[in-house]
Amino acid sequence: MDNKSKIILISGPTASGKSSLALALARSCDDIEIVTVDSMQVYRGMDIGTAKPSVVEQAEIAHHLLDVCDPDDDYTVARFQRECLAVLADIEARGKRALLVGGTGLYLQAITD
Repeated sequence: MDNKSKIILISGPTASGKSSLALALARSCDDIEIVTVDSMQVYRGMDIGTAKPSVVEQAEIAHHLLDVCDPDDDYTVARFQRECLAVLADIEARGKRALLVGGTGLYLQAITD
């Protein structure tokens, strides 16, 4: 990615309204795709307690890095970093903007630093 990339970030503590804000922003801008930065939403079946977007919301707005592994799989920050950077490059290549949403500080740091 080059320095002209326009990535938006919504971060904050659990239950602070990040997901609702992200959906509202994505609905108002047709070029935004949501990239989840959450250490629990990567796991399939971990829907309760993670505020994972509904199937309807996922169909309405493109979401990335949801349900990428099973709960008994190892999912490291290094894997997240690789997958997230690939997703960000793909979104940018298609002329869209990424909206990073989440509160997992280590994952955010792996992308922003």
